[in-house]
Amino acid sequence: MDSMDIEVLRNAVAWLQAGHRVALVTVAQTWGSAPRPVGALLAMADDGRLSGSVSGGCIEDDLGRRVHSDFPERCEIIKYGVTAEEARRFGLPCGGTLQLVVEPLVNADALAPVLAAVERRELVMRQIQLSTGSAIYQHAGRAVRPGLDGDVLIQLFGPRWRLLIIGASQTSLHLARMAQALDYRVYVCDPREEYQQSWERAEVDWLPGMPDDVVRELRPDQRTAIIALTHDPKLDDMALMEALRSDAFYVGALGSKLNNANRRKRLLQLDLTQEQIDRLHGPVGLPIGSRTPPEIALSILAELVALRNGMEFIKGITPPLASPLPLTIT
Repeated sequence: MDSMDIEVLRNAVAWLQAGHRVALVTVAQTWGSAPRPVGALLAMADDGRLSGSVSGGCIEDDLGRRVHSDFPERCEIIKYGVTAEEARRFGLPCGGTLQLVVEPLVNADALAPVLAAVERRELVMRQIQLSTGSAIYQHAGRAVRPGLDGDVLIQLFGPRWRLLIIGASQTSLHLARMAQALDYRVYVCDPREEYQQSWERAEVDWLPGMPDDVVRELRPDQRTAIIALTHDPKLDDMALMEALRSDAFYVGALGSKLNNANRRKRLLQLDLTQEQIDRLHGPVGLPIGSRTPPEIALSILAELVALRNGMEFIKGITPPLASPLPLTIT
């Protein structure tokens, strides 16, 4: 399954190939509260089909009427929520203003470079010159932010976020289900046969083998999180050793503060540097007083969301980026 934004692009390509006219709508800028972030996409076909969203629904309805009555021939900028009355009419939060770019797509080839880069698990930047409609593509660094820069719309696209869970416990099951709701592709690894047989698979990718081998074979990148939940040092420690040496944006382990202090001492004996060990999030998750498996899973996902959004207050650990991670790498 693709990320939500890539699914929008694939639908747009399919409609173009079927002979339809298609407009791609991008959230270019927001002020105040906004229902969708900068970079969110909506594809609109001339037969009324939609893919994606830029609001809670009211704006999509208005955009649909605009596009069907007068299909755009060039890039347009539309702003919603300028007045309080308009914000209420379109269901925008109090004080929220949304600026959209409506881009008529010429043909399916216009999106081919993006889809090819995503297949290679690369982050690609698409820059559209609004005055001419021309687009250029290039590999993007992590510091690039989507949005409007003068007459240029900057879009970022990349492959789906991944979560590797080491250990097939009840906490793992709840974590997998919640992560899927947040658009993660979830992998689970547990070589213990009794856990494999008793665990409900929940439509995840099951990876056989020892956890450290699985981590290496997965080739974690900056869109990958790895969390050890087995409570077994023989399984967790070796997997964490490989994970902390990788480019994974998040590496965490379940356990008390004492257990995690002992784990860090063991990792020092595995030729990891102190800097690598300092990347470990343990105890895993935000400190919300969680005790049950669903609560623990919720605390873990809350921490992942916070890190992806560039929050820096988390348990004294500096996130890998000073700004939010791109919405849509290696």
